[in-house]
Amino acid sequence: MTATKSHAFTSLAAEVLDIEARAVSELKRFLDENFDQACEYLLTCRGRVIVIGMGKSGHIGGKIAATLASTGTPAFFVHPGEASHGDLGMITADDVVLALSNSGETGEVLSIAPLIKRRGARLISMTGNPESTLASLADVHICIAVAQEACPLGLAPTSSTTATLAMGDAIAVALLHARGFTADDFAMSHPGGSLGRRLLLHIHDVMQTDERVPLVNDDASLSQALLEMSRKGLGMTGVVNQQQQLIGVFTDGDLRRILDQRIDLHTAAIATVMTRTPITITADVLAAEGLKLMEDRKINGLFVVDAEQRPVGALNMHDLLKAGVV
Repeated sequence: MTATKSHAFTSLAAEVLDIEARAVSELKRFLDENFDQACEYLLTCRGRVIVIGMGKSGHIGGKIAATLASTGTPAFFVHPGEASHGDLGMITADDVVLALSNSGETGEVLSIAPLIKRRGARLISMTGNPESTLASLADVHICIAVAQEACPLGLAPTSSTTATLAMGDAIAVALLHARGFTADDFAMSHPGGSLGRRLLLHIHDVMQTDERVPLVNDDASLSQALLEMSRKGLGMTGVVNQQQQLIGVFTDGDLRRILDQRIDLHTAAIATVMTRTPITITADVLAAEGLKLMEDRKINGLFVVDAEQRPVGALNMHDLLKAGVV
């Protein structure tokens, strides 16, 4: 079939998005004691959360299981058809089963629901019909009814699958908060790719240390500071007092700014031209936080200090780029 302008793709797409947005928004009326009870079962589950569903509900179920698993609730998806042929052995009495079916009458799900109950596992149903067979079999039911499908024929699962996915996200995030799940916890299950690097790398993993840290004493001359900057190649040097505390910083940008001031680079003291109370960071924070700090303050480098403001490291944007944080 050849597409023509008469199809009005954008207006039809906008209507679909409006219908699905309303469907998700209207789910809030189903956030009741049943939702709370379901979350309580999932939170106190001693085994795994098993998500089951057929067809489009199965695809959504796989995503819900993945979201739960990555946010602190151990979970996996089991195909109900395969469960009838041996995979039911994956489910134990310590597990909680989350069964998805818009109609609540999906044969493959209903055929194993009694067996799930006999095993002693909790059964949570998520359907669009609270009077359905699956809803009545479950220990607790979460309603995901929608007023209409976005499909003009009312046949293809559209609004209903979007609503199911959104309710699954609501459950996952509610459990995340209840568990006190942190960014560090999230990082442990996302070690790969750029996301893993941003979440796992800390400042101490990327900073320059020891002899690579550019530092001069507060009685040094400007020329001595420039030599230190040149040797260490970070585009800056820190200035420390007699207690080895960081009291100032001098950067390439500072050098450009003083060139118009007719300052003698050989005789001027670094203490007269340095930037006092420099921006610093500690070694235990995420490298991504260091990147954000530099971007927010529009600087290219940072000194890393301990609790007594003594420099223990330094880094610049190139270090973050090389580590894959940028």
